[in-house]
Amino acid sequence: MAIVEIPEGVTVAIEGNRLMVTGPKGSLNRALGTVRAKLTDGGVEIEARSKKRTDEAMVGTYVAHLRNMITGVTEGFVYELKVVYAHFPIKVSSSSDEKVVLIHNFLGERKPRTARIMGDATKVEVHDGTVKVYGIDPEAVGQTAANIETATRIKHRDPRVFQDGIYLTRRSW
Repeated sequence: MAIVEIPEGVTVAIEGNRLMVTGPKGSLNRALGTVRAKLTDGGVEIEARSKKRTDEAMVGTYVAHLRNMITGVTEGFVYELKVVYAHFPIKVSSSSDEKVVLIHNFLGERKPRTARIMGDATKVEVHDGTVKVYGIDPEAVGQTAANIETATRIKHRDPRVFQDGIYLTRRSW
């Protein structure tokens, strides 16, 4: 059993098997798997549904999920990536309508490479050589940054020579 304190300006609601957190930047929800949660005075108490070792180990995982949800709705998460090229100038653009990031002229390729933007609240901004991914859901923001980085992975070439790509430089929350 663990208790997570709720800061000022954040509301937590429990409906059935879902935990909903609302704050100044938005709202997030998550299904409670093998744990049970209940609201207490100024906090949320999380406990295992059974005495199995694996169920009790999940308590810490859901405590971390709840803390990340509270951080997301109050501060948000930001990943910064840097566009690096030596051979062909890379042009990066984001399309929020299609939820995709387009990477043009990577290693001189004619067809642009694409990376999916995960989640509804994840935004991508592109400025001179830097790509900024931000949002309130840490999993969606991190997966979007990973998708962008993976889209520029170079295969069948020497990585010591061809260091072109988009690389993660900073995470903050």
